Amino acid sequence: MTAHSSIRQTIHYPDKTVRRAEQAMRCAPFKLTLFTTMMQQSVSLAAISGHSGVAHQYSQTPLSELLAEAELLWLIQVGLLRREVDGQGLTDSFRVTPLGRQLVQKWQEQGDASRMTPTLVDRLQHAWNRWFRLPI
Repeated sequence: MTAHSSIRQTIHYPDKTVRRAEQAMRCAPFKLTLFTTMMQQSVSLAAISGHSGVAHQYSQTPLSELLAEAELLWLIQVGLLRREVDGQGLTDSFRVTPLGRQLVQKWQEQGDASRMTPTLVDRLQHAWNRWFRLPI
């Protein structure tokens, strides 16, 4: 078998980590389309924020660049996203991590976009986690 085998290995994450990541993804102001796109290519902050984000179907309402970046940075802390780097350092583009990829694929397979809608309990727990920046 070659080093570049077509067999995909999935990383097993603790249930608590997966639950927290799912909750963060549901509570984020972004649509599944953004995360699906990030599986294929990096997406720049400019494409996510403002009216561009709505036009690309990444968000339902225009987000300021500051708010969009704060939300994206939180998703990095949770382990769903990573910032792209180039030869000169960090860029303003983002991609999903292996954990993010697993969740997006799970939700795509289930085919139920309503799973992306957070409950009141989700919102309260998520706010608590963000406020106290609890580790994964």
